[in-house]
Amino acid sequence: MTYTAPTDAFRFDQYRSAVEAKRVFITGAGKDGGIGQAFALSAGLNGAASVGVHFHRSYEDGFDLVNQLRAEGVNAFPVQADVTNLRDLWASRSYVIEQMGGLPPNLVICNSGLTESGYSFGRALKEEEGEPSAVRRARVRQHFLDNLDESRLVLDTKVDGFLASTHLWAGEAVHANEPIQFVYVSSRQAIDPGQSVPGYAISNWAVLQLPRVLKVNLGRSADLVQSFSLMFPFIRTGMTDQYADNDRVFGRWQPRMLEPSEMAQAFMSLLARPGEETDNGMFELMVDPSDDDADIELTWRQVKFNLAEEHLAWSAENPLRF
Repeated sequence: MTYTAPTDAFRFDQYRSAVEAKRVFITGAGKDGGIGQAFALSAGLNGAASVGVHFHRSYEDGFDLVNQLRAEGVNAFPVQADVTNLRDLWASRSYVIEQMGGLPPNLVICNSGLTESGYSFGRALKEEEGEPSAVRRARVRQHFLDNLDESRLVLDTKVDGFLASTHLWAGEAVHANEPIQFVYVSSRQAIDPGQSVPGYAISNWAVLQLPRVLKVNLGRSADLVQSFSLMFPFIRTGMTDQYADNDRVFGRWQPRMLEPSEMAQAFMSLLARPGEETDNGMFELMVDPSDDDADIELTWRQVKFNLAEEHLAWSAENPLRF
């Protein structure tokens, strides 16, 4: 068994209203020690009516999580699908609805555990002494392709996968005349990009636009659907643990890595707020040193983009006329 999460750390009685009696579906929830697993535990251990644990490749961890939740009396079920494969995603539709008692989920958390191992964006590899020019060209070409394959996977999952999941479950909710709430997991790197992860930064920026795009497209049905996006700092997972002691990577944001259970409690505190307060919002989790005996303080900050359009004098004074 690969399940290693501290189960009891995800019981948040003061925030049970965030998920109690809800039908919750979480993408990218399979990986042990991951953010998605933390969401699933937070939902299941705090009164959710059902919890769909989605995974693609992490099936062993995913089944272990489902079994752990079931042992706690939670109506949890596994969903294996590739969210970037539309046929695969569509095929999961009827199964999820059946597992949720004939209704679609009314809380969907769009999460992805993918990131990039990192590469020097916009820079070619350095030359190696004595390397023939033909070998260098081949090496640089392969490095270029490998880098962009890595970025493409992140972009496909964060953009295509989140878009497709939203289209599917918003459509089912509107058809069933059932309210639904979407939560989109982004990153603080969307607005403060780090080095060497261009696909990750760009895809997380795109995620921030989903609530607004969804609201505009729903038209008269907009009142049925609420959504908001989250920007998280560095959280200790299997992918980030190697950076836990590297201040150059995350030091400008926070004094230490967050544990998944700490992130989960902060998430539940936000999710428990009235829907009218969070709808169509972008929220950034801040990690600061505490002024008292505590180690750190977690607070939420709402992010608003102030769009400004300005006339260009050279164009306004000489418009093209047809």
